Amino acid sequence: MTEFTTTKHSTPVIKLNQPDDSHKFKLLPAPVGNYPYHLPLTDKVSAVSDQKIVFQMVGDTGSVRNPAFQREVAEEMITQFIEAESPEDKPLFLFHLGDVVYHHGEADRYYDQFFNPYRNYPAPVFAIAGNHDTDVNAESKTPYQSLDAFKQVFCSAQEHIVPFSNDVKWKSNTQPNTYWTLITPLANIIGLHSNVPKFGIITDEQRAWFIEELKRAGSERPAKAIIICIHHAPYSADINHGSSLAMINFLETAFTETGVKPNIVFSGHVHNYQRFSKTYSDGKEVPYIVGGSGGFDELHAIAQVDDERFTNQSEVFKNVKLMNYCDNRHGFLKIAIEKINDQLILSGQYFSLPHKTGDIKEPASLDDEFSIIIK
Repeated sequence: MTEFTTTKHSTPVIKLNQPDDSHKFKLLPAPVGNYPYHLPLTDKVSAVSDQKIVFQMVGDTGSVRNPAFQREVAEEMITQFIEAESPEDKPLFLFHLGDVVYHHGEADRYYDQFFNPYRNYPAPVFAIAGNHDTDVNAESKTPYQSLDAFKQVFCSAQEHIVPFSNDVKWKSNTQPNTYWTLITPLANIIGLHSNVPKFGIITDEQRAWFIEELKRAGSERPAKAIIICIHHAPYSADINHGSSLAMINFLETAFTETGVKPNIVFSGHVHNYQRFSKTYSDGKEVPYIVGGSGGFDELHAIAQVDDERFTNQSEVFKNVKLMNYCDNRHGFLKIAIEKINDQLILSGQYFSLPHKTGDIKEPASLDDEFSIIIK
C-alpha cells in the first residue's frame, strides 16, 4: 500500500486553464459486426469456466524513446502464464485499455510497439482504442483514415494475418466495433471509445448504445459482473491530465438514466496506476482504476497539493477518494472473477516492475490488491 503524505493529493484533481481541443475529434469507422456489437469470449477461447475466469489488463503500452519498458511488462505478463499454480489461474486473455501505439496510430508503428513485444503472448488480446490510436498524422507520406490500423489488428470481420505484423504473423481479432461488449460467463465487459481530445468525447449514437448495454447487463447481475472500460480516465490526481469532467458527466448521467451502476470502471490515458473508490448516495461503492502504466516512456506523477495548476474543489469529487497509487514504475493488472459459496467475487492485483539496473532482472512487486462482492 502506498504511504500517503500530506504533500500529494489524495482525491481527484482538475487541471486548470486547459484549452478546448474538441476540434481533434475523429469520425468513427463503420462497425464490422452487427448491433449490439457483442463478442462472446467462447468465440476466442475454447474452454471457459463458469466458475472462475482470470485475465490481465494494461494500458498505454506504446513506447517511442525506450522500448525496454513495454517489453518488460509484456515479459512479466507472459511469466504469469508460465508460473501459474493451476490451469484455472492462467489468464484467458489480455484486455488493452488503449494507446497501443504512439503517436498517431500508424500501421508502421505496430511492429516495434506491439507485435514484437507481444509476439510470445499466449492468449487473445482485446482492446479499446486510445486517443493516440485514433489520431491521424497529417504529415504521413501514406494517407490513411482514423483507426485504419487499429481495425486491421483488433476489429476485422474475419480472423487473418495482419499484413504489417512482419515476421510475427499476428492474427487479427474480430471485435465487432470500436465500442463493443465482451460477453463472458461471469462478466459483461463493456468497452467504450472516447476519441482523441484530451478529456474525451462520446457521440450520441454511442451513448444510446451504452444505455441499452447498461440495462441489459443490469438484468444479468448478480450472476455477472458489470465492468466498464474507457480510455480517458474519469478520475485522476496526476499532473499531466487530471480528471475528465466530460467522462464523469457521461458516465454519471447514464447511470442515473438507467438506474444501473457498474461494479468497476477501468481506464488508461494517464501513465500511472491509481485506484479510486466512489461512494454513492445509496451506499454503493464503485472502484475506478487507472491502469495506463503499460510501457510509455514518461510516467505521470501525482499532483502536489501546493501546485496551483490543479484544484480538487469540485462537487463531482464528493465521496471520491484515492485509495492507492503507483506513479514511478510501469506495470499491469491481473483480474479474477470467481464464484465462491454462491457469491461472485471480483478481485484485482496490480504488479509493478522496477526499472532494470545492469543485467539483473528483479521480480515484479505486488503493489495493490482489492476485491469486491458482485451485488
